Amino acid sequence: MGYERWFDFTDKVAVVIGGSGVLCGELARALGAQGAAVVVVGNTHLARAQAAADEIVAAGGRAIAAQADVLDKDSLAALAQLTLDAFGRVDVLINGAGGAKPEATTAERLPFSELPQDAVRWVFDLNFLGTFLACQVFCPIMVDQGSGAVLNISSMGATMPLTRSVAYSAAKAAVDNFTRWLAVHMSQEYASCVRVNAIAPGFFLTEQNRFLLTDEGTGELTSRGGRIVDHTPMGRFGAPEDLVGTALWLLSEGAAFVHGIVVPVDGGFSAYGGV
Repeated sequence: MGYERWFDFTDKVAVVIGGSGVLCGELARALGAQGAAVVVVGNTHLARAQAAADEIVAAGGRAIAAQADVLDKDSLAALAQLTLDAFGRVDVLINGAGGAKPEATTAERLPFSELPQDAVRWVFDLNFLGTFLACQVFCPIMVDQGSGAVLNISSMGATMPLTRSVAYSAAKAAVDNFTRWLAVHMSQEYASCVRVNAIAPGFFLTEQNRFLLTDEGTGELTSRGGRIVDHTPMGRFGAPEDLVGTALWLLSEGAAFVHGIVVPVDGGFSAYGGV
């Protein structure tokens, strides 16, 4: 039946925002391996984005690194123009800029009532507004060319609020809602050939959450990290490659009738009630 062609991204162009990070860097490399031309986007860690792009090129693919601030619409517009100048189109947008910070996380030394507003706003804006603005810039390009797929990066914290991570969980809940809203809006107002979905990773060790899950001195799991593994039926944290199959499916022609959903990739975390 030729189903294998669904997962061939040759002649497709993918913009991976957050590609300087662990998880989206893996998605960028996977898209490159499947034939896509990839724009690996970082902001403060541009060297990491360049390293990921170099790895794709070294493996025989096409890729460039780019810098963009997801909270600056002009910066995102410049990224879009750079992409069009380099590759002529945009078929895939991954919105993976995000993260948490200790100052927006409750702890014994920092109770909820004392969380600083600027830290909470920073986390919320980075995770939600950064996704919102990128879609504002890139979705019209996809509408004009008659096709495209958006993949937002949510979190299990969106539907199962995580203790301590108040700003992060709230922001990812907004990403979930926005993903569904934008899917409907695009189809009703513009083009059903532009699809919008999201992945909700469970617990993956990244630079943003390592301070919560492992002890900085010993490298051992914190009590929180241990509870998470105990509540994950598969008994481990996710590895970056665990996201690849779901992401490629949602971005491919194999998911042509999949629109407005959030897919958990969590080792069973959301299925387990604790007993």
